[in-house]
Amino acid sequence: MQSFEYQNPTKLIFGQGQLVKLKEEVPTYGKKVLLVYGGGSIKRNGIYDQVIKYLEEIGAYVVELAGVEPNPRLTTVYKGIELCRKENIDFLLAVGGGSVIDCTKAIAVGAKYNGDVWDIITKKVQATDALPLGTVLTLAATGSEMNGGSVITNWETKEKYGWGSPLVMPKFSILDPAHTMTVPKEHTVYGIVDIMSHVFEQYFHHDKNAPVQDRFCESILRTVIETAPKLILDLQNYAYRETIMYCGTMALNGLLSMGIRGDWATHNIEHAVSAVYDIPHGGGLAILFPNWMKYCLDENVDRFKQLSVRVFDIDPNGKSDRQVAEEGIQALRDFWTSLGAPSRLADYDIDESGIELMADKAMANGEFGRFKKLNREDVVGIYRMSL
Repeated sequence: MQSFEYQNPTKLIFGQGQLVKLKEEVPTYGKKVLLVYGGGSIKRNGIYDQVIKYLEEIGAYVVELAGVEPNPRLTTVYKGIELCRKENIDFLLAVGGGSVIDCTKAIAVGAKYNGDVWDIITKKVQATDALPLGTVLTLAATGSEMNGGSVITNWETKEKYGWGSPLVMPKFSILDPAHTMTVPKEHTVYGIVDIMSHVFEQYFHHDKNAPVQDRFCESILRTVIETAPKLILDLQNYAYRETIMYCGTMALNGLLSMGIRGDWATHNIEHAVSAVYDIPHGGGLAILFPNWMKYCLDENVDRFKQLSVRVFDIDPNGKSDRQVAEEGIQALRDFWTSLGAPSRLADYDIDESGIELMADKAMANGEFGRFKKLNREDVVGIYRMSL
């Protein structure tokens, strides 16, 4: 286990009916609020009306930024920054899923930066200040509600990058599982894949003596595997929504990565795909992750065997370690397919003609991956396996 420091300042407000806590939390940071949300689902399901009601009751001045894309775009970030400066905004409130929260984080640092916020996103400079932000989560997936990470797409240049700063850790996040009840099956599945993928990224490491971290990862994976099929058949079940939502937050709030350094290569590979083709992030991960596993199997067969036995209940008797590992990878593929997740790039009409461009985007910052360092040939190989 590596030495580490851990601090997570986000106040997590979890449970049914907790949205009313906005009236307690928001005034701490100011009365001029930029309300950021996506395509309008919060208006259809009534969450928007509730948020506005509570903000009006505390006398907040509300400016709205609607239309945040599923892969949030730099142009939308720019719009938010302009609004913050024009309206002298005190506080940002993201109401939506990870895309809305990620966009809000970029606005928060951009509003306090004299240059182009793309400099921060591309890690040319570090953020030194940010407006405070809070979240109301409506989709269980990214964990962005309790971390300092964000992913932004520059659609004009077909670039998509993850970045992060402790300055954009939400001051509070309100998680009411009832707010996810209207999420359709397709996006529910994408969220489940994303949650599991976050765990896998941290599970595949080479650090020694991390049994607690391994068991944390395995428990979340087993819980998702147990709950997801039931949720897909009963999308209005509060208990299942509650479990998945909690798993999503715990999967990427720093709990699993204390003392270890995860891989994160598959996310980078997928970001290149959705930067070029604008596909759902969870759909891309469902296609790519089992193929990354197959490609990287020889890096540490024991690690994959452990996953197979502990998470997918693969019987190791009479089999080689490699056979057990391969069965576990296939079990993951079969599980995601059973939920309705895509398994091939062809499912999004992506063929071999796009491989070179995607590889260019993936390799923009050189070789990557901590579990197995990947070069361009490796990335192309994984894309070809995924066709």
